Amino acid sequence: RNKEIRENHLRAVEFRYPEWIPCSVSLSPAAWKKYREKLEDLVIRHPLIFGPYEKGSTDFDEMPSCHRKGEYFTDNWGCVWYNVQEGIEGQVVGHPLQDWIALDDYKPPDPLLKAERGERDWEEIKKSIEERRRNGLVTVGSGERLFDRLYFLRGFTNLMADLVRNDPHLPRLIRMLEDYELKLIDKWLEIGVDAISFHTDIGTQHGLMISPAKFREYIKPLFKKLFT
Repeated sequence: RNKEIRENHLRAVEFRYPEWIPCSVSLSPAAWKKYREKLEDLVIRHPLIFGPYEKGSTDFDEMPSCHRKGEYFTDNWGCVWYNVQEGIEGQVVGHPLQDWIALDDYKPPDPLLKAERGERDWEEIKKSIEERRRNGLVTVGSGERLFDRLYFLRGFTNLMADLVRNDPHLPRLIRMLEDYELKLIDKWLEIGVDAISFHTDIGTQHGLMISPAKFREYIKPLFKKLFT
């Protein structure tokens, strides 16, 4: 069955008419804390949606660092998060590049050593990938954040103004993110995965956060470089 799921997933990604549309559902710590065993039973009943799950493997009350109400958390990019609702991921309230003057001395994390949050243990990652491969499952690497990392670093209002004004610092910031992502992509390709996922919050309920013209000018070249 795992091999069928993997093949169907790859057919969907490659536009080869999959038998069903692959999907996955992420459950917030807030949902686990509220619904507990009822949610666990639901997850177990629907492995095609939620994947394999072992009963009792979730601590319903444990909250990741950026999901704890009233706490500040600094990620490895120097972005400061704050949370007002327990179990829901907080928002970035501290932006290390809020002032462009900080750009000259700013150093992004080494993607071969650190993820957005925490360290990278590539030996353990390789073991996990190999186990999934032996079991016939899809193997996926993480390419992390794209457009949202830009406004995490600059602040949302600042980034919107940068785009409108064609700020001369902006291409340099985007190249920095591109270099980070390319190093990460090369590592995943070295390990050998079926796909690499990326996270990019760039849309609203009605369209892009920015104009199509600005997207084509600044963001599309980044996507093209990373995805092709």
